[in-house]
Amino acid sequence: MSTERPEPPAAKRIPTERTYHGDTFVDEYAWLADKENPGTIAFLEAENAYTEAMTAGQAGLRETIFGEIKGRTKETDLSVPTRKRGWWYYARTVEGQQYAVHCRRAVRGDDERPPMTQDGSPLDGEEILLDGNALAGDKPYFSLGAFSVSPDGTKLAYSTDYAGDERYTMRVKDLVTGEIAADEIPDTYYGSAWSPDGSALFYVTVDDAWRPYRIWRHLIGTPVAQDAVVFEETDERFFAGVWLTRSERYLVISTSSKLTSEDWLLDAGDPGGEFRVVVPRRQGVEYSVDHQVSADGTERLLILHNDGAENFELATATLDDPAAWTPLVPHRADTRLMDVGAFRDHLVLHYRKDGLTGLRILRADGTDHEVAFGEPVYTVAPGANPEYDSRQFRLGFVSLVTPDSVYDCDTATGELTLLRQRPVLELPGRGPYRSEDYEQHREWATASDGTRIPISIVCRKGTPADGSSPFLLYGYGSYEISMDPSFSIPRLSLLDRGFGYAIAHIRGGGELGRHWYDDGKILNKVNSFTDFVASARHLSAAGWTSAGRLVARGGSAGGLLVGAAVNMAPGAFGGVAAQVPFVDALTSILDPSLPLTVTEWEEWGDPLHDPAVYAYMKSYSPYENVAEGATYPPIVAITSLNDTRVLYTEPAKWIAKLQATASGGPFLLKTEMVAGHGGRSGRYDAWHEEAMVLAWIVDTATSAG
Repeated sequence: MSTERPEPPAAKRIPTERTYHGDTFVDEYAWLADKENPGTIAFLEAENAYTEAMTAGQAGLRETIFGEIKGRTKETDLSVPTRKRGWWYYARTVEGQQYAVHCRRAVRGDDERPPMTQDGSPLDGEEILLDGNALAGDKPYFSLGAFSVSPDGTKLAYSTDYAGDERYTMRVKDLVTGEIAADEIPDTYYGSAWSPDGSALFYVTVDDAWRPYRIWRHLIGTPVAQDAVVFEETDERFFAGVWLTRSERYLVISTSSKLTSEDWLLDAGDPGGEFRVVVPRRQGVEYSVDHQVSADGTERLLILHNDGAENFELATATLDDPAAWTPLVPHRADTRLMDVGAFRDHLVLHYRKDGLTGLRILRADGTDHEVAFGEPVYTVAPGANPEYDSRQFRLGFVSLVTPDSVYDCDTATGELTLLRQRPVLELPGRGPYRSEDYEQHREWATASDGTRIPISIVCRKGTPADGSSPFLLYGYGSYEISMDPSFSIPRLSLLDRGFGYAIAHIRGGGELGRHWYDDGKILNKVNSFTDFVASARHLSAAGWTSAGRLVARGGSAGGLLVGAAVNMAPGAFGGVAAQVPFVDALTSILDPSLPLTVTEWEEWGDPLHDPAVYAYMKSYSPYENVAEGATYPPIVAITSLNDTRVLYTEPAKWIAKLQATASGGPFLLKTEMVAGHGGRSGRYDAWHEEAMVLAWIVDTATSAG
């Protein structure tokens, strides 16, 4: 029986010159960008076969981990119903079925709390609005985009994607008759908004670069061909969307780039009218608007903005003079205001301070209340709160050891009522999940420039601090997106095998406020990578793990992060798992015809027109900087053929170059041939994919000895 190690596919090397600003880069794998080339598909399939052969020894572990994920998950389950007027809305899952079933049940006189069933079975009197399993049929991919019930409860707008390319087809269902309108609206984007009376539906379409730029009005009962464009965003940096305020008094069009935003209002009672701008856009000023009407009929606009307020402040304005802003919650250097929810008798602020999230209730009588939780690292966020007059505020709480929990907070008293905590089922012979069997920590690494980087850590109690434990380090660090602590059932399969798990809260994210983001973007982007390397080295120096037993993981822009970090410090990691990784960043950001490119220039810089940005991006882009002959740890990259955000070409070229020029490894590529940026769509399919990645992580980290 042969024990020879399989050889990776030998990708053709066809030199293609790319010249900008007097610099020429020879790209030997640019040909892989042609999806229609049979050679491209043959290469991806050969890489899949190579990956399968190289991980064949992990097959048993994959199935075991999949069984653990499945066994710990309550497969037949019911979300906490949310009340909207005379209905409770919820979703449920059924054992053996891939997708959720979306439902509602009429409110009854004895419904003081959301109705629930202990076993996840349907509620008595349930009405099925949409069954994802029936919609998916036998298609290999299915995604639901828009899902919006009209305020009067009589109609449902929903959209579907069967390829993973995020090109959705919109349909309207009459919830009284059950009929689906004959008209379909192709190539729509996420989101939609109804007029309060359900007579008009506003939706979004995209341009050739897949940028949401047009808002349309569809009058129910009229042909789609008669739909009218009510707004068109001509600036290629801006994305447009539409929504209805919770008060149902105004329809809002929001359009924004990475640095600038602008809102437009329309009286929702006159859906055929003209939208009017709140405040014309000014470069670098971001604001969002909401509407509040109090019990006595007094109306005002709420403006959350950063004009002279780096971490944002909350202001008020009148409808007659929306550009005159009066501070309500002033700017604070230590608190980043992220959102405000407007209700009749109160406001709810969502904020970030000291690397943690929080909620603050501002009552109409001038008093306020901070919603408090007692864990050292956690995440708290608003839940679904469609009722404008509600006294109860729905929120979500989660930590590294506490499963996702849904609470109602009495805004008058501050009292919290736990409605549901995600169940974690007992595995045979393992005992029940107990949060007290695990411990969570907040530590700080020191970056090369002296900046302190927070790290969130979770492990089983008693995990030794002698460098022997395998560890997974996760990071992202872009778009001011924070990687807040959360609970994960699949992660238990690592922790219970002696792993620790850490999140590096690096610059480029938003964990420590707007400056944290600004210090990790454009010409400061390298800070994200050096922060991550510093975090890895801190975990080893502190005895949590050792370099050979530390695996880095990141997805999308986090894939760029781990790709750049392993180029800078290959010896700091024992392995790298990169999912839909943005590893050929410079090539993509140079091409304005690609989806998202122009809108991304305010995040990464514009290398097409700025030589300094070009040189800076070239200095860190993972694909350009694979060091020939250097020894790299094992790397696995996961991608999807139909991804429109990070094209499959990027990881394909990266892995091909690593296989051809670097030592170490192995370097593996797995391409989902029918999927998008989020990977496989069905929950069981997604669990299989996660089990594959986790089995690779376990094998890679523990084989270091």
